[in-house]
This record gives sequence, structure tokens and C-alpha cells, in this order.
Amino acid sequence: MNKWRALCLGLLSIAVWECSACRHEKKNNIFPDVADSSIVRGRTLSKIYCQSCHLLPDPSLADAKTWVNGILPLMGPRLGIFRHNNINYHSYIYDRNLPRGFYPRKPVLSSNDWQRIIDYYSAVSPDILPAQKRDQRIEKELPFFKLVKPQGNFSVPATTFVKIDSVNHKSAIIIADGVQKNLTIYNSRLEKTDSLHFEGPIVDLIHKQDSGWLACDIGVFNPNNGKFGKLISLSIKDSGKMISNNPIWDSLERPVYVMEADLNQDGKKDYLVCEYGNLLGALSWLQNMGNGRFERHVLKAEPGAIRTVINDYNHDGLPDIWCLFAQGDERIILFTNRGSGKFEQDLLLRFPPIYGSSYFELDDFNKDGFPDILYTCGDNADGSGVLKPYHGLYIFLNDGKNHFTQKYFFAADGCYKAIAKDFDGDGELDIASIAFFSDFKNQPEESFVLLMGQGNLRFKPYSFPEAGQGRWLTMDVGDANGDGKPDILLGNYSIAPGFIKEHPDWKLQPPFFLLKNIHP
Repeated sequence: MNKWRALCLGLLSIAVWECSACRHEKKNNIFPDVADSSIVRGRTLSKIYCQSCHLLPDPSLADAKTWVNGILPLMGPRLGIFRHNNINYHSYIYDRNLPRGFYPRKPVLSSNDWQRIIDYYSAVSPDILPAQKRDQRIEKELPFFKLVKPQGNFSVPATTFVKIDSVNHKSAIIIADGVQKNLTIYNSRLEKTDSLHFEGPIVDLIHKQDSGWLACDIGVFNPNNGKFGKLISLSIKDSGKMISNNPIWDSLERPVYVMEADLNQDGKKDYLVCEYGNLLGALSWLQNMGNGRFERHVLKAEPGAIRTVINDYNHDGLPDIWCLFAQGDERIILFTNRGSGKFEQDLLLRFPPIYGSSYFELDDFNKDGFPDILYTCGDNADGSGVLKPYHGLYIFLNDGKNHFTQKYFFAADGCYKAIAKDFDGDGELDIASIAFFSDFKNQPEESFVLLMGQGNLRFKPYSFPEAGQGRWLTMDVGDANGDGKPDILLGNYSIAPGFIKEHPDWKLQPPFFLLKNIHP
């Protein structure tokens, strides 16, 4: 009896809310004729169907045309809707890599109800998104950094990974090309010393504890649902030459990031893998069973895992895992290590699915001993290729109990990565950031921004005149010339999607730029 009474009261409250909301919805100029009743009902339906998978996106996060032509047609197939109003929606329904039953066999809602959701998002969203707001002008000259480019003839740059390495090679620079599928080493004079070819693009590379490297081969760079990725062990000869060994694991779903750690405390190094995937994916770890054998365990069977950080936040001696999921349900999850390979999940931060989360790291910005979160969003390859005022880098401060509050935001269109480092040695963290989907036409300088820390979460932004000559997908910070100062390495991926007008300089420039730190 109580159950039915609660249900009736719930339905009554929805009805009352719908009647009251009908008087408050403000329509845009693009879809002014949408019925108020359809808008209100569509809002209720969006809470039921959209919020079931991710944070409910507010219509204000995209313009009306982007909702209608880009975002909602991508959502439709997940609800079993592949055609609406004589328009075919893009889907992977014939992809044999997807498991049977991935898509609903029948629509989970009627065509009329789907239209009401469309009406809601199309009619109350803005005609165009508001302009980006930034309190400070970006200075177009970098302090104490000198731009250095490699010399020689290069193919069209398609750099998928960059690394400044000073472990196996003294001050070496490592570059991966996603089209040529090569991994190339340069010395401190930016001279090519070795190159090795792979079956797929290399997107990450780490040092193994025993020796050599572990390369992360994504398999196929563009979105797909196949298990084509692999982890490949590399040996390094005394001469510095690379030798590729057999993969330690294959059949991974678009792996993009790998870490080495003894996750189960058995004395053997395991591997933590972000399998970004597309519609499929996972955060997984490969348990080292000894004698070159591994066993795969899935921590979370969802796509979008893009970066992890290992940090023992509770000081119990066990490595805890912080992970950013950057697709669909965008969020940062803490996997607390309970020992013996068992982990407990806690949601730390959650973002709307349209944000385009791209990177995070842990830094202590307020020097209280607790890890804060530096986060970027700006991935626009999601059916919503418009400039968004909320793209940029964020700082979330930790209250000491892993409750995070946003305390800083720097607007940067298409922001893709940010690395905090004290570049000038003044004791304050600075931030180097890149933007892969920036406002190349009007603000090419935001493609790279150096935020110089001035204390108390105050920063002054700088760039350099040539920032817009490359399209920066990757970045690394390290000592590239052995002088003890942190330099900045930028990787140029010149190939742009159709909604971006390519700049002629991108393909004419080398695969990487080095910003050499010349601070006295």
C-alpha cells in the first residue's frame, strides 16, 4: 500500500512540476515554434533516459544546431533509435566487434517521446554559445624559454606521443608517428639516432623496472571497437639501439596509457592499462604471474579510461589508483587498494558528457600536503565541434578528505593537456598547457599557454609567436639537454577533422617543437 502511495505521489509531483515549468522555459530564435508542452515533457524524459547513463547535460552547454545535428543523433542508437524524421543516425550496429545485444533490439521509447527530447534540447539551448571569458590577456612572448626545432626533411607530422628521456639515454627525445608508425629517438642536439617500426601507432612509453621500455600500441588510432591494441616490450642495446620483443599482452581495446606498479604487493611489477576504446573499453591491470606470464583483471568495464595516477592517499602502504574516464560518463574515480588485488571505488568528480575531458594529474597547489586535481577538458571530436566557453584547465582543491572544490579556471578552447612544474625555481607551481581544438583563427596563441604561478592560485599567462604553427596533441616536460632545468616538448599532429580548417603551417612544420628553458 505504501509503495503505491509513494508512486502516486511521485507521479503527481512530476505533473505539478511539468505544469509549473511550462511557464518558465525560454525558447531560442532558431526553434521558436516548438510547443511548450513538448519542451516540458522532453525535459522530464531526458531525466529518465539521458541521466540513466551519465550526468544530465544542460541544454546551455551546446548551441541548438549542435544538439540537433551532432549530439542527439549520436545518442539515439544507444536508445535503439537508428532513424528519425527520415534521417539515418550513425551507429556501429554492424560492427562485429560489439557483443550481441549491445544496442537495444527495439527502441526503448516511442518516436514521439524521442522527438520531445529533441524539442527540449533544441528549443531552450542558446542560438550560439557565449564567447569565452578570460580576465587576463595572454602575453605572446615566453619568459626564459627559447624555441628550438629539429632540422631536416620530415613527412606530414602525425605525432601521437612525445617523451623527454634521461634514464636509458642521456637527454634523449622520443617521438612516435601515428601514420608512419615509427618510434624515433633524437639526441640532445635534436639529431636522429634510431628508429623502429611498429604495426600500430605508439601512444605511450614507460620504463620497465627490469630494463628497457614498454610501448603502448593503440592498434588503430581512429575510433573503433576492436581489440587491436597491445603492450610491447623493448630492449635497449648498449649502443642505444631499440629491439622490439614479442608483445606481453595483446587484444586490448585501444590502450592509451600504461603504468607499472606492484598492485597486489607480491613483489612483482604489474601493469595498469587505460583501454580507452570507443563504445567498449576498460580500466584493467595485468597481474604479473612470473616467468613472463600475465593475467588480466578488469577494474571497470567502461570506455573512456584515459589516464591514471597512482597515489597512496591513505598512507596504508598500498598503491591506490586515480583514474579519469573521458567518454560518456566523464568522471574521476578513486580505486582504493584493499589488498590482494581488491579495490574499492569512490566517485570524486563528475562532469557533463559534452565536456570532452582530456587529462588530469595530482599536484599540491596550496601546499597543505593533500593532493589537488589539475584537470583539462577540450576534446571536441565528439559530434559537438564548436568552441565552448567552459573548455580549459581547472584546479580542484582537496579538503583533506578527498572532497574537491573548484578554485581556479583558465579558459582555453579545446584544452587537451596541462602539466604543473616549477619552471623558474621560485617555489610556486607553474602550468604548461596545450589545446588540440583551439580557436586557431582568432586566438592561435592559446594553442600553447604557460601559466606562471604567482602564489595563492594566481597565474600570469604567456605564449609564443609560433604557437599556432603546430597542432599540439601531446606534450612532455623534462630535462632535454642535461642542464638540470625543465624543458617543454610539444608534439605536432597536423591532420585535422573536417570541422577544423587546417592551417598550412601545420604540415610544413617538423613533428615536434622544443621549448628550451634558459632561466639563469
